[in-house]
Amino acid sequence: MIVEILAIGTELLLGQIVNSNATRIGERLADAGLDHFQQTVVGDNEARIVTAIDAACSRADALILTGGLGPTKDDLTREALAEAADVELIFDSEQADRLRERWTSSGRVMPESNLQQAERPLGSELIANPKGTAPGIRMQIADTWVFALPGVPAEMIPMLEDSVIPFLGGDDDSAVVSRLLRTWGESESAIGERLGDLYDTSTNPTIAFLASGGEIKIRITAKATSRDKAAALIAPFEATIRERLGKRIFGADDDTVEVVVLRMLEERDWTLGTAESATGGLVAGRITSVPGASRVFRGSVVSYSTEVKESLLDVSGDLIAEHGVVSEPVAVAMAEGARERLGADVVVSVTGSAGPEPQERPVGTVVVAVVTPDGSRVRTLNLPGDRERVRTFASTAALQLLRMSLQGVDWGSR
Repeated sequence: MIVEILAIGTELLLGQIVNSNATRIGERLADAGLDHFQQTVVGDNEARIVTAIDAACSRADALILTGGLGPTKDDLTREALAEAADVELIFDSEQADRLRERWTSSGRVMPESNLQQAERPLGSELIANPKGTAPGIRMQIADTWVFALPGVPAEMIPMLEDSVIPFLGGDDDSAVVSRLLRTWGESESAIGERLGDLYDTSTNPTIAFLASGGEIKIRITAKATSRDKAAALIAPFEATIRERLGKRIFGADDDTVEVVVLRMLEERDWTLGTAESATGGLVAGRITSVPGASRVFRGSVVSYSTEVKESLLDVSGDLIAEHGVVSEPVAVAMAEGARERLGADVVVSVTGSAGPEPQERPVGTVVVAVVTPDGSRVRTLNLPGDRERVRTFASTAALQLLRMSLQGVDWGSR
């Protein structure tokens, strides 16, 4: 069975919210062994929604829509479904009574506009929404089963789990499994060249390359009659990729560089601190996003100004005058000063010129230093992109160089 996803909402097109619903639905479709080849996002325009529904129904056996089921004038999913199916909207009096009862039980007066949520296309069935007032809709358009769910994730997810996936049933003889390998240190094109023959010749498993935040991810996906058999298809493929890429691979699946670093520090019973200038606390933010980071992380000194570098981190003014703020001696001094101030075993420091105007060095020049009980290392990097991209790449580089220091890997090799 082929299932498509259609997300409705102008706010998605404008980037005001992230379409996390598609991620969740995609995961569940894969778990159920259901084929999922296409997703579409369309704004709050009835004609365009109808066109998107028609197109999806011409390709897919089932269509899952999210959004546009609210009580306001820009909630147009019900009308679009009725038009696509060439049926009229009808008023469901039982649903209207449920809405009134829900509002009364909460001690509030229901606006009349909420009765819009009691309308449904002729021939459709309502899907109960235990978390909100907008019921879902299940109907057939030609040979395609269509499910319309609210856009609010807290409402959508229980309805997906309870009413959609069980109805579709999944394929008892099919499972789709993916494995994500995480790499750092080479470009996407270079990784692609190393694995190009695998991409060209293999149809099951397949591989894909994803670049984000300065890292390159390799996704291996296999389909088989069970999850174990799909994993067995992936295993030799993964072994070949690991053999070719070696230490460029630092983690798999949920093992982000932050997770890897914290695990290694905890194994050594070492504590961690950061001293940040150009990144403004991004490195510390990524570390503390991991649950349990407090077992290792001592804190951060965001020494954005030269004066703070001198007063809080004891970086010598003479050192700054001689080498400049964006320099390897200053990066090492920042790390050593933070190690003393924070009482940490290990400190990673970052200083640089993020732009848009150059600071001492060309925009994209970033210096990372790591101080551990075994000594110190420092490296100057030239990172591409605008200010935010440089800052993001710098935080990734800092964590990766920290990881390599803890592993005893030469910074000049991957």
